[in-house]
Amino acid sequence: MIELRHLRTLLALRDTGSLVEAAERVHLTQSALSHQLKDLENRIDSALFVRKSRPVAFTRTGTRLLALAEQVLPQVRAAERDVARLAGTEHGRLHMAIECHSCFQWLMPTVDHFRDHWPEVEIDIPTGHHFDPLPALAREQLDLVITADPQPIEGIHYAPLFRYEGLLAVARQHALARQRCVHPEMLGDQTLITYPVEQSRLDVFTQFLRPAGVAPAEIRTAELTIMMMQLVASGRGVCALPSWALTEYLERDYVSAVPLGEGGMWSTLYAALRENTREAPWMQDFLRTARDTSFAVLSGIRPADGDAAVSA
Repeated sequence: MIELRHLRTLLALRDTGSLVEAAERVHLTQSALSHQLKDLENRIDSALFVRKSRPVAFTRTGTRLLALAEQVLPQVRAAERDVARLAGTEHGRLHMAIECHSCFQWLMPTVDHFRDHWPEVEIDIPTGHHFDPLPALAREQLDLVITADPQPIEGIHYAPLFRYEGLLAVARQHALARQRCVHPEMLGDQTLITYPVEQSRLDVFTQFLRPAGVAPAEIRTAELTIMMMQLVASGRGVCALPSWALTEYLERDYVSAVPLGEGGMWSTLYAALRENTREAPWMQDFLRTARDTSFAVLSGIRPADGDAAVSA
């Protein structure tokens, strides 16, 4: 009567608070998700939640099934891991690099959860490396790279983790703070603060400024997000960051944020891995854990559609 997909859908509905976002989370259309929930309600002859409530208000029946989902789904995941171990495929190495200065907010909880379930997999995040991560991945010096800039390299697969919006952080008293959105030409007289990486790896250049033929008046770099926020708050520049990296500063009313362009500037974050390790159970579990943890700890992100295999 009750299937695992129903339990996963209910958890997605609770976590997102809306049918639209829950449908994205479980990779269904809103119509298909509504049909699935209605089918379950017909099976059990009881409503699961109050229609047109936001956030979604669950009935006593819905609350009971949510409790079941919280109990059963972790046990299913644990059983899947045990089956992989019994098949003798548990050993592995996960040395990773991160081409994302603000990714540690969700990556560290991901690694902690993964290590609890796969203690036999060797995990390392080397620091201070002086090589390009993606070629190092192809040479088997690394096993996984977190990147928003997939390159066509033979034997490398890019598994999308989630989509995120880049926002422009400005001082609360800045003139741009009053804009509904920012257009490229509005940054022509601004100091743009960025991480110290190549402009070709920064979405604000590749997706926003360069297509419009615009360059900022000045570029200033900072190593840490908190340093960037201090500069922005004091009116010494503006910066484009993923929405999740700005959440705590916006909640404290430290800075303001404005969308980049009419439709916003959206990008996809990927986990790059070698094709020969793609189907390893521990690697698949790491990717699933990364997605689950990201949606649990980050705000403003969206599910990525499907897989993106890029090869030479």
